[in-house]
Amino acid sequence: MSENEANRGIAHLRANEGKPLWVVDDLITLKARSADTDGTFALLEERTPPQGGPPPHIHHQEEEALYVLEGELESLVDERTIRASAGSFFYVPRGTLHTFKNVGTSPSRVLGVISPAGLEKFFEEVGEPATEGASAPEGPPDVEKLIATARKWRRRQRSAT
Repeated sequence: MSENEANRGIAHLRANEGKPLWVVDDLITLKARSADTDGTFALLEERTPPQGGPPPHIHHQEEEALYVLEGELESLVDERTIRASAGSFFYVPRGTLHTFKNVGTSPSRVLGVISPAGLEKFFEEVGEPATEGASAPEGPPDVEKLIATARKWRRRQRSAT
């Protein structure tokens, strides 16, 4: 075994482990972060209530792959609408406008892979820590905070390239 192999860490989480965060009404659990994967990718699980989902957005530095574990989603990727149910997969190249909405009657669960890693730090900045069994924060989301953080995040990305 090479020295590099001997120094590589192995990441392992059991079911229900990770760092859970409320991002608006979505419960995002960070399963693997940049430090866990040498910056290669981030892995997260996203639980979205019925009629919920992220606003349309573009990742300028990251690729995103989404695998639907539970629920019924309607996804917009560029100008294409994709209907996705449990077992469905889709890949979103960087620079592509995308979003999804839970069109089912129960919460959806999506496994997301973002490459390279780093975007999980945005979720940590805008999210609120979640505790087991707690529901989403009450009241409207702090849209101004989300927008300001997204702008700040975008400037960081531009300066890194």
